[in-house]
Amino acid sequence: MNINNRKKVIVINALLIAALFGLISLNKEILRPALNNSSLLKILTGCFPNFIAAYFISLAFVSAVLIRKIKHGRLIVYSSSIAVFVILTIEELKPMWGASTHYDTFDIIASAVGSIIAIITYELLKK
Repeated sequence: MNINNRKKVIVINALLIAALFGLISLNKEILRPALNNSSLLKILTGCFPNFIAAYFISLAFVSAVLIRKIKHGRLIVYSSSIAVFVILTIEELKPMWGASTHYDTFDIIASAVGSIIAIITYELLKK
């Protein structure tokens, strides 16, 4: 991998991490308190961090595969997205890193949707 491609991957992944933390903070500090009056909006703002984490973390692998044009890129993207989903599900079932404070089925569903949308994003960008 040449130095320009390496820089692109690093910059894109740094932007994804910054956006991930920014969106989670925005959700926690502004959206959750403002949208706390509806049970549907409570669910959506409650599971948003899991969705966005699964999506952006999986996109980190997508960007690396697309920029580097890896031969078995599809396998890497699918495997890494599944691994991200599994790790987030394990964290939901048995909190290890303090990201989850209680079990919520909607969080697991949101993680699955985020990982699936990352795979769909890869497939759309690949074409």
